[in-house]
Amino acid sequence: MKKLFCLAALAAFTLGQSMTAQALDASVSVGHTDGSTMTYRLGLQSNWDKSWWQTSTGRLTGYWDGAYTYWDSSKGSNSNTLSFAPVFVYEFAGDSVKPFIEAGIGVSVFSSLRVDDDQLGTAFNFEDRIGAGLRFAGGQEVSIRATHYSNAGIKEPNDGIQSYSLNYRFPLN
Repeated sequence: MKKLFCLAALAAFTLGQSMTAQALDASVSVGHTDGSTMTYRLGLQSNWDKSWWQTSTGRLTGYWDGAYTYWDSSKGSNSNTLSFAPVFVYEFAGDSVKPFIEAGIGVSVFSSLRVDDDQLGTAFNFEDRIGAGLRFAGGQEVSIRATHYSNAGIKEPNDGIQSYSLNYRFPLN
């Protein structure tokens, strides 16, 4: 499992290096699971250079998201996660503040198969997310997000785990 986690870390680093040619944003998140685990997430985002269905109401766009999450369990089953996801965003029209909703499905690698009382079955898991927030004129944004991790039935047990978080994103340049 450590070998798989190291390979995932190398892949994330390589991806991060390839994204540095584009403008990058950083994000920090604090969340909580259904159990008693706190989550702390650091991420890098790269906006897509595309936009669809642009109207006076808003537009559909998205970004790539790579992140590291620390799962701080009160039961001693701490874990680390590396994740990567494409995220679709519907951004509503606005001048200095733009509300948005987002959804994405990506992949993640956990360092432990257990978080609290939840058994994941595999280190590899899918990361599903849905969120809503506000984007400000300077490129900063605040949002709330619900994220679900599970291996989609690849191997039992597959309890899955949910995290609910408050997020802050800001441009790096």
